[in-house]
Amino acid sequence: MTPKQLMNDEEIRRALKRIAHEIVERNAGANLVSLVGIHRRGVPLARRLAAMIAETEHVQVPVGELDIGLYRDDLHSRGPAPILGRTILPELGKRVVVLVDDVLYTGRTIRAALNELSDWGRPSAIQLAVLVDRGHRELPIRADFVGKNIPTAKNERVDVQLSEIDAAQDSVVIVQED
Repeated sequence: MTPKQLMNDEEIRRALKRIAHEIVERNAGANLVSLVGIHRRGVPLARRLAAMIAETEHVQVPVGELDIGLYRDDLHSRGPAPILGRTILPELGKRVVVLVDDVLYTGRTIRAALNELSDWGRPSAIQLAVLVDRGHRELPIRADFVGKNIPTAKNERVDVQLSEIDAAQDSVVIVQED
């Protein structure tokens, strides 16, 4: 089946701009906020949010990267040697950490991110920002900031394409799987 576009580059930009404003509003500014992107597409989204916050608040928000590869609960099904990225985190103590990811689905990725983050330190609070929430949660996890809620069927997949990774124009598409 042909992918159906759900968001174009301008809609993604607007959604991220709104999320950036909501993060600042919820936290009474951005002075104690750190953004941590979950590999892969959460990292460029976190960087974009930081740039948007800096533009309006004139505050440089620290941005980190979190690779949850070894914290996944499906590690055994990913082959003998999972490909790992890097984890680079800003100071966590006494800061609000906003985890950033592209799509929230079952909640298992976020659970893994929370487990890894707790191994690195204890922030004052953890919040979650996602570009797309597609439902079908298997764990009691909810995003604090959502770009777009997109109801899906279980046999559909939501693909986010970002220029920083995919060398394509930003888009969110839904694809029917067999």
